[in-house]
Amino acid sequence: MQGLYAVFRKELSDHFSSYRFVILFAVIAMVSFITSYMAGLHLRENLEGIAKPKFVFLMLFNTPGALFSMVQFVAFFGPLIGLVLGFDAINRERGNGTLIKLVSQPIYRDAVINGKFIAGVVTISLMLLSIVLVISGFGLTLIGVVPGLEELWRLFIYLIISIIYISFWLGLAILFSISFKSIATSALASVALWIFLSFFISLGADVLANAVVPTGTQDQAKTETIARNARIKELVSLSSPMVLYSKASSTIIDPMRKTTRAIILMGPMERLSASRFQNPLPLGQSLVVVSPHLIALVAMTLICFAISYILFRFLTGLRYETVERPVNIRRAQENGRRRILPIRRGHFSSSTQYSHGPIRRQNRLLERNPG
Repeated sequence: MQGLYAVFRKELSDHFSSYRFVILFAVIAMVSFITSYMAGLHLRENLEGIAKPKFVFLMLFNTPGALFSMVQFVAFFGPLIGLVLGFDAINRERGNGTLIKLVSQPIYRDAVINGKFIAGVVTISLMLLSIVLVISGFGLTLIGVVPGLEELWRLFIYLIISIIYISFWLGLAILFSISFKSIATSALASVALWIFLSFFISLGADVLANAVVPTGTQDQAKTETIARNARIKELVSLSSPMVLYSKASSTIIDPMRKTTRAIILMGPMERLSASRFQNPLPLGQSLVVVSPHLIALVAMTLICFAISYILFRFLTGLRYETVERPVNIRRAQENGRRRILPIRRGHFSSSTQYSHGPIRRQNRLLERNPG
C-alpha cells in the first residue's frame, strides 16, 4: 500500500502541476460555463411569468446553449480529458529512463499501473465535480430555484456515469501508452480511435442498417421495416461508448424520458393508455432503464484496464527479468564501450541493482593474463 500511495501521490502532483492539464481544464471549464450560462438565460426567459416545472434545475444540464448542452459537450469532448491524462503515462517514463528506476524500487509492479490509473480517475473526478458545482451555482443565481433531493441524487449519478465514461478513455490511453514506445504514436492512435468510435460508428450504423433492411422512401416503407431498420441501427451504434453514455446520461438527467430507444411501436390500446405515463419517471425506474448501458460502460472500462495491466506486467517482466547473457569484455574494450551488468537479488519488486563490479574484476583478470 505504501508503494501504491507513493505512485498515486507522485502522479497526482504531476497532473495538477502540468501546463497541459491546466490549459485543458481551463478550456473545458470555460466552454461548460458559457454553455450553462446561456442555457440558464434561455430558461429564465422562457419560464418568466409561468409556473416553473418540477425538475427545472436539471434543465441546466440538458438544455442546449448556443450549440449543445452540458451532457452533449461531455459526451463529445470529455474523452479528451482521459486521453490527455493517459497517452504518455508509461512511454514517457520509458523514454526518460525513469521506468527502470521506478520498478527497481521496493514496490510491486502492480502499484505502478494501479497508481497511475487511480490518480487519473481522481483527477477526472475533481474536474467534473468542480464544473458541476459551478454550474449549479449558476442555476441558483439565474433561475432562483433550489434543487430538490431527487435532483441532487440524479446529479450525483450523472457525475458517476461521467467519471466511468472518461475513465474508459483513460484506460484506453494507458493501453496505447504501454503498447507504443513513441509518445506521438500513442497520442495519434488514441485520437484516431476516439474519432472512429465517437463519429464514424453512427455513420456505419446507418449504412449497415440501410443495406440489410432498405426502407426506401418514408411513404412506401412499412412500419415493421422501419422498426427493423431502427433496431439494427441502434444495436450497431451501441458499440460506441459515446452512444452508451449519451443515452444513459440523458435518461438520468431528464426524468420525462421513459426509454433509451429512438422508435417505439405502440398499438391502439397502448396509445390510449399513454396518458398515464406523462408524469416524470422515478429515479429507481430511470436506473433500471439505463442499467444495461451502465453495465456495458463499466465492463468496457474494466476490460481495457485489465488488458493494460496484463500487458504492463508482461512487458516489464520480459524486459527486466530475462537471464543475463555473458559479456564479451575484450570486444567491449576494443569498441571503447563499458557494459553495466544487472545483478538480481531476490524478487523483482524487492530490488534490482546495477553495478560496475563484475566489469572491474574481469578487467583486472585481463590485465594479468593478456592472452
